[in-house]
Amino acid sequence: MSLPVLVLAGSRDGAEDPLARLGRVAHKALLPVAGRPMIDRVLETLSTTTGLGPAYVSIETPEALDSLDRAFTCVPTARGPSGSVALALDRIGAPLLITTADHPLLQPLWITEFLRDAEASGCDLAVGIALRPVIERDVKGTKRTYIPLSDMKFSGCNLFLLRTPRGGAVVELWQRLERDRKHPLKMARTLGFGILLRALFRRLDSATLTSRIQALTGARVSLVPIAHGRAAVDVDKPQDLVLVEKLLAEAS
Repeated sequence: MSLPVLVLAGSRDGAEDPLARLGRVAHKALLPVAGRPMIDRVLETLSTTTGLGPAYVSIETPEALDSLDRAFTCVPTARGPSGSVALALDRIGAPLLITTADHPLLQPLWITEFLRDAEASGCDLAVGIALRPVIERDVKGTKRTYIPLSDMKFSGCNLFLLRTPRGGAVVELWQRLERDRKHPLKMARTLGFGILLRALFRRLDSATLTSRIQALTGARVSLVPIAHGRAAVDVDKPQDLVLVEKLLAEAS
């Protein structure tokens, strides 16, 4: 049985997104990376990864992708990524692998190892992460944004597996937090003040965090380390584009 994949490509700014302007393209997803639209690189990787398909792309302007010679189906976006995932989950169901259009370094090996470890964990929702030492080993000199827990520092890898329908409850929690992102007290009430205090004082560990999510949603979440530091490198800003093209040149 093939695993459906959702590629998040929404951009509220469209052609006015800074990266779209930089690449002189109609949408950020089409930003040329070493001569090819970065979403094309993602779709190629997905198409060559055993066991994946069909592919869905969440984008607000499907016509922007008309020039791509790939097999995919466009699905609607919402105001934020959590809403877009919720819309896709209603249509496609679980299990569902999720990645993003701005991940042009994505490799089949990273996906297959992530899926293997997510399946072994028995979770409802798996989140791919890269630990700081792994990133610094594989991408020397890079400056990434890390999430500091008491037992690890990590960056996300833009890989998620909604392994069971129960994982949808975590998406609902994500939507609530996204709606309240400008209202810290509301977020605190949702997550619990104890959790936020632990995070503030760097005393929050991964087990406590995932246990709290399970208490709130009934879904088991697993943070799945990926053993390849480049999996944490996406293209969010011009400096990222320079780095990714350098890494692609080194690998060729």
